[in-house]
Amino acid sequence: MGIGDKLSSFSNNVQEGVKSTTMTVLHISLRMITGFFVGMTLALIGQELIGYGTFALIFATIVVMAVIIKLLSQWSFAQILIFDLIVVLVGMLLRMYILVAP
Repeated sequence: MGIGDKLSSFSNNVQEGVKSTTMTVLHISLRMITGFFVGMTLALIGQELIGYGTFALIFATIVVMAVIIKLLSQWSFAQILIFDLIVVLVGMLLRMYILVAP
């Protein structure tokens, strides 16, 4: 095994490591963004219904965000994106109901 083979093997290992790290960071980021938006939405709904303060709003957002992140930890990118699509569609349905309701 010559120096060229060792250098080629090293560069392949670096490429695989960068690819793996990038995919992990993207997966964590997608879960956090999804959790934040779902948490903030549910916390704002709770704040309007119950009328709690800012601290409770932040607490509810963080709790729901943590639950969503834990729930989505085993899901793939495609499953998380489908979940996001369903959540957006349900949100649009609720918005339409609010606008139409007397």
